[in-house]
Parts: sequence; C-alpha cells; structure tokens
Amino acid sequence: MKIGIIAAMRKELDLLIPLLNNRAEERHDHFVFYKGAIGNHEIVAMQCGIGKVNAAIGAQSMINHFSPQLIINSGVAGGADHGVSVMDVVVGARVAYHDVWCGPESVLGAVQGLPLFYEAPAEAINAIKTHSGVKCGLIVSGDQFVDNVDSLRRIKANFPEALAVDMESGAIAQVCHIYNVPFMSMRVISDSPGASHDNTAQYNDFWADAPAHTFEIVLELINRL
Repeated sequence: MKIGIIAAMRKELDLLIPLLNNRAEERHDHFVFYKGAIGNHEIVAMQCGIGKVNAAIGAQSMINHFSPQLIINSGVAGGADHGVSVMDVVVGARVAYHDVWCGPESVLGAVQGLPLFYEAPAEAINAIKTHSGVKCGLIVSGDQFVDNVDSLRRIKANFPEALAVDMESGAIAQVCHIYNVPFMSMRVISDSPGASHDNTAQYNDFWADAPAHTFEIVLELINRL
C-alpha cells in the first residue's frame, strides 16, 4: 500500500523520518517529501505546517503528486479526556471540527454540505484497535492551541466524546473526503489542558523528555495495516 504521512511541525517529522527505510527526497509545491518504506508499505512523508489552511494545502499537494491509497496525519495532540494521558496514542476513528459554524441551517462543527464526522476506514481501525497502547475515538480540530481548562470545557460541551484536540486532522480529513482518499489520524498526547496549572509548560516538557520511541508505536501500527 502507498501511504502518505503528514506532520504539522518539523520536530514531529524528525521523529518519523528515521522510521523510513531507503529514504529519498522530492520537492513539489514548496514542500519536501520524504519517500521510503515501512514494512511492505511505500511511504511518503511531509511537513505541512501548523493549522487548517497549511494542512489542507499539504494534503492537496500529497494527493496530486503521489496518489496515496491512505493518508495518515501523525504528530502530537492535546488530551481532551480523563481517560488519556501524556504519551498515550489516540487514533481518530472519527474526526470533526470543533470551531466551525456555518449558520443556523448547519450543524455545529460541519462545513455546509459536508459531513460532521469524517470516519477512518473500518479495516484500518480494526487492524490496530487491539494494540494495547492505542485508544480509538474522536479527535476534534480547530485553529487554536487549547491551553486552558475553560477552552477545553467549551469544546467538550459540544463534543463530549472527544479524546484529543489538534489543529490539522479535520482539514486533512475534509480534503481526503473530497478526493475520496481514505484518511486516519494517529496522535501522541503531548499535554492535557486542565491536568496541569500550565499545560504550555507541560507541552514544552514533552519535547524535552519524550524519547523517539513514543513515535515508534506509529511504526507498529502501520505494520499492522
């Protein structure tokens, strides 16, 4: 299978690139794409940049130039539930926006004319959901670093099942939906709003303390696909 992996930040991508065998680089549309292999899968990895617009542009470029059979958004996310902790891996069985509102004729979170929830392919979720280090559920996205319990409480009021919050998964899911490319999000929890008096510091500590093996579970999950 040809799998595209999109990370928002360089420090996320730097933890993923060493997992690739036989690496090579290509440049398209101002992006650098890292080609290689994980197990029997052909992999193309890239950094898109932070936020929904960057994520959508990156996904479009990935689809145009490489035609992946599955796109995975991998990186870090904030924990949004007491059931997840820093260093846990959350896989988005469903992805939604938490910051979209198109008016009274629309559902909160849905771009008008598009689904509220973007579903990951069932066969991919079934292949990895039994892994002991994985929690599958809802990931919600918005152009906001959620750094306090009040912001998280507002999100949870609308999406009580959310396990994690990020800034890219929803936009990549939307592009993949439009182009009929299967999509899933795999996120390592870097901080938990409300669990710490300063989860910005918690986030920074994650990058100082988290060894590369926190991302090796992504390698294990891809090998199960």
